[in-house]
Amino acid sequence: MTAQDSKLGDTDDKIFVGKGDEQAWLTLALANRHGLVTGATGTGKTVSLQVMAEGFARAGVPVFAADIKGDLSGIAEVGEAKDFILKRASQMGLNFQPDQFSTVFWDVFGEQGHPVRATVTEMGPLLLARMLDLNDVQEGVLNVAFRVADDNGLTLIDMKDLRALLDAIVPDSGKKAADSVEDSLAAIRKAAQGFGNVTKATVGTIQRQLLVLENQGGTKFFGEPALTLKDFMKTDRDGRGMVNILVADKLLQSPRLYATFLLWMLSELFEELPEAGDLPKPKLVFFFDEAHLLFNDAPKALLDTIEQVVRLIRSKGVGVYFVTQNPIDVPDRVLGQLGNRVQHALRAFTPRDQKAVAAAAQTFRPNPKLDTAKVITELGKGEALVSFLEGNGTPTMVERVMIRPPSARIGPITPEERKAIMDASPVKGKYDTAVDEESAYEMIQKRIAGTAATAEAPAGASGGGILGQIGSIVGTIFGTNVKRGRLSTGQVIARDVTRSVTNQVIGGMAANIGKSVGGQLGGSIGRTLVRGALGGLLRR
Repeated sequence: MTAQDSKLGDTDDKIFVGKGDEQAWLTLALANRHGLVTGATGTGKTVSLQVMAEGFARAGVPVFAADIKGDLSGIAEVGEAKDFILKRASQMGLNFQPDQFSTVFWDVFGEQGHPVRATVTEMGPLLLARMLDLNDVQEGVLNVAFRVADDNGLTLIDMKDLRALLDAIVPDSGKKAADSVEDSLAAIRKAAQGFGNVTKATVGTIQRQLLVLENQGGTKFFGEPALTLKDFMKTDRDGRGMVNILVADKLLQSPRLYATFLLWMLSELFEELPEAGDLPKPKLVFFFDEAHLLFNDAPKALLDTIEQVVRLIRSKGVGVYFVTQNPIDVPDRVLGQLGNRVQHALRAFTPRDQKAVAAAAQTFRPNPKLDTAKVITELGKGEALVSFLEGNGTPTMVERVMIRPPSARIGPITPEERKAIMDASPVKGKYDTAVDEESAYEMIQKRIAGTAATAEAPAGASGGGILGQIGSIVGTIFGTNVKRGRLSTGQVIARDVTRSVTNQVIGGMAANIGKSVGGQLGGSIGRTLVRGALGGLLRR
């Protein structure tokens, strides 16, 4: 044991979480094997989450966490040496040292944090259908709409883009066109019908579900500037990981929007981050509070996809920690991926509660000194049963421990403190003002008005000679000359690949510049590549 261990402080390779008969350490090199924090309301889950978040931040690991009740915001302010904190620290042999952590606040509604936005294209039809609670037929029509948008160069950025597109694919009444308005959208309607029967009734149902989503705040979520996930993965000037807090008290009133948004973030991280293998510490740790909302009524296809994302994102250096009341809230196939466990008290008042207690006890590696099922119902506030991975990745025997007190403030910050933090934020001004540029809505309006312009050269393409032609072709196919959020389906996924192989592509194209490369190849690539990480996994 080192001198630092004797003080029960974090070391370079592990985080001190609590102490009972044995000390509970979370090993950083195994932290990307994911985890689970469970317990009934009021048993101390938020404090355990804060303790782990502080430990990761000290180790230089950025953290993302949803703040459901506002209590986690205190991590941004210096902790107070209150009597109960000092008493807990003394009982554990811990030298309490007040601390605070660099924090960035985010808010889908842009009220208590920087706005968080995604484009409709980036969300994709699978997650959007989940968000809208569509059935299989309606999801199929939504997929048709996205495909038609890709084939016709209609960029989907915000809700009005998607509404305009859905209106455009509605079949006509069967009467002869009386004016140019009908003719202007005939090609789009014909393309949609080519993928199957798209009925007016089905489109109308999707439109009504969009209205529900808009009323829940979806209008603010979809748009530009879209979130750059690298802004979550930063350290401060002292080398500590930034703590990113999603203000979710209002967002939780729209549970599908909340759950789908966090799942979208996971899929984007999976898509954008390179393979990293086993690292000394994670690149990012992601706490998913109220995790049961992700799995409630989720179709099997989505559950399969979630399982694969959780399993595979580990190799990208991302640790995912689900926070919920009961372990049975998480499907077994996902639960099996969660190696680090913190179990607070459960109450066994109903048959379902008793089932949850039994299930929780069975997921731990037994300790002959403990009757795990009995202890779960006896734990006091701030106590937990803990089992973390060690050595070669095997879980430790379950231990009953007292969770250490956080170093930062316990409880919410004031509005004045929040404003001061946001004013000093490293992303201040980057996302605060929405941008509405030309996209599908404006393009369709031009067609209806009969003023649609002919195809224009992509932004950033240069004229002048063979190099200009090559740059135009590469930019058009792979989207490297289009800013984030303006990409087609294929371009979204090809974006990062392009940056590493562009030189080879240019060489090959220069040798074959006389061949037919442009729209035909671009369209082929767009149809072949799959939308987003989740779409790719679903089709495996």
